[in-house]
Amino acid sequence: QVQLVESGGGLVQPGGSLRLSCVTSGFTFSTYAMRWYRQAPGKERELVASITSNGGSTNYEDSVKGRFTISRDNAKNTVYLQMNRLKPEDTAVYYCYAWVLLHNYWGQGTQVTVSS
Repeated sequence: QVQLVESGGGLVQPGGSLRLSCVTSGFTFSTYAMRWYRQAPGKERELVASITSNGGSTNYEDSVKGRFTISRDNAKNTVYLQMNRLKPEDTAVYYCYAWVLLHNYWGQGTQVTVSS
């Protein structure tokens, strides 16, 4: 079955960096686009970044452009989210997402807290 497992979250001071990882299994990772979403307390889940199957194209939510970078390693079935210059408003649970064979799949989420 399809599985998405995130890791790499934690507590970081404003201006700091974190790298999230999402290890996948159960589908042919290299043929599917991947996304990162986040959900802050009391807010709706929002799309943060997306990447095409071969990594050739990426897109970002406006507030993270220039600070976050999505990437993937198809040999490791893993997608990453490098987050730099973090701000308190980046605090949220971050989720990995894949749409595989007409089904939505989510990871369990990883908490990112930006606070001094």
